[in-house]
Amino acid sequence: MASLTSAQVAKAIDHSLLRPELDLDTVAAGVRLAVAYDVASATVRPADVALAAGLVAGSGVLVGTVVGFPHGSSTTATKAFESARALDDGAHELDMVLNIGRLRSGRDHEVRDEIRIIVELAADRGAIVKVILENAYLTDEQKVLGCRLAEEAGAAFVKTSTGFAPTGATLADLELMRASVSPRVQVKAAGGVRTLDALLDVLAIGVTRVGATATQAILEDFKARKASLTAAEPS
Repeated sequence: MASLTSAQVAKAIDHSLLRPELDLDTVAAGVRLAVAYDVASATVRPADVALAAGLVAGSGVLVGTVVGFPHGSSTTATKAFESARALDDGAHELDMVLNIGRLRSGRDHEVRDEIRIIVELAADRGAIVKVILENAYLTDEQKVLGCRLAEEAGAAFVKTSTGFAPTGATLADLELMRASVSPRVQVKAAGGVRTLDALLDVLAIGVTRVGATATQAILEDFKARKASLTAAEPS
């Protein structure tokens, strides 16, 4: 807490706007909130990318979106088309669900090759890919394998979950994922990080990005606590 700034905490957050029931006014308000707090990104549904891109223009906030979401079972061609369209619409980051069924079936090369196709497509446009494992459906061995395949394919991040499976991020999973990739690959926690304390806990074990819907509450709590610490310091 003492060594972190508000800006550092904000830039660890992808403000998530992925729930299916969100209307356009709510999405727009959420993107404006992301800009106001200068977080890392506003992560929106594919149909909302163009809207979000217009709203973040001129700010330091990126637009993220999802690919093959939330089940990962789209064909590779569909994921590639979805990725290209999102990039055309202004996305800077793609959170892609890997093919969970193929990973569980031991079809390593299919999982790796699909990720590589999306990574290369994104790289050509200056974008990055975060690979969602959806840990709720995987054994520890499969989580490790998924992380390694994502790194081999050139992904920038590995990510715990979509937020739509039975469970989300756990400290045990995040520690396992951090240990399963090299320092080149970052780790994103998603699903269940709803408080400042939860965010600080995951940052402490090497997570660098967090998907959050409670962004405003988390950042206002940080500012309040920081102010209290400063006031308590001897003059």
